[in-house]
Amino acid sequence: MIDLMYEMEELGRGLPVDERHDRRQVVRAAVNGFFNWAEDTMRRISGKGALADAIRYAVKRRAALTRFCDDARLEADNNRAENCLRPVALGRKNYLFAGSDKGGERAAAIYTLIQTARLNFVDPEAWLRDVLTRIADGHPANRIGELAPWYSLEHDHFSVNLAGDSQRAWIVIQGAGWKEASMDDAALFK
Repeated sequence: MIDLMYEMEELGRGLPVDERHDRRQVVRAAVNGFFNWAEDTMRRISGKGALADAIRYAVKRRAALTRFCDDARLEADNNRAENCLRPVALGRKNYLFAGSDKGGERAAAIYTLIQTARLNFVDPEAWLRDVLTRIADGHPANRIGELAPWYSLEHDHFSVNLAGDSQRAWIVIQGAGWKEASMDDAALFK
């Protein structure tokens, strides 16, 4: 059932909502089959074991676990959100050594800038290099908004060209040439 669910998700990715909803009805049949099996199994096993606890946990959350079948705008899982939060979890011990509260605030500001660049499909390293160079070259403080990643995209400092293919992006970095990357590429969403 899980293989079917992820296969249908992969095939439906990028399709209009109506088509995704139609594909999910195949998944709904499998999901309903799982919950029918779970309820039948609960009646046949002892209610005090670990298996019963696991099945009871899933059955109690049936509405939440099947919501994606009714609303095609929702993902079947939250893997993307978890992947965005992974650097925070991995760096948690490092944050203890920020030095001070101010150091922690500065680290949070840097993480925010990096993630904002990624969410705008801009290579954070190239963008920060460009921003720091422009600041060192005397960029006026009253035009700080021009340093934002989305401003850079709009004014061709960096550009994204989907070239008719929603799964691939070609990113140009000033004078660095073309860099091809998948929208889900680890280079963009580390």
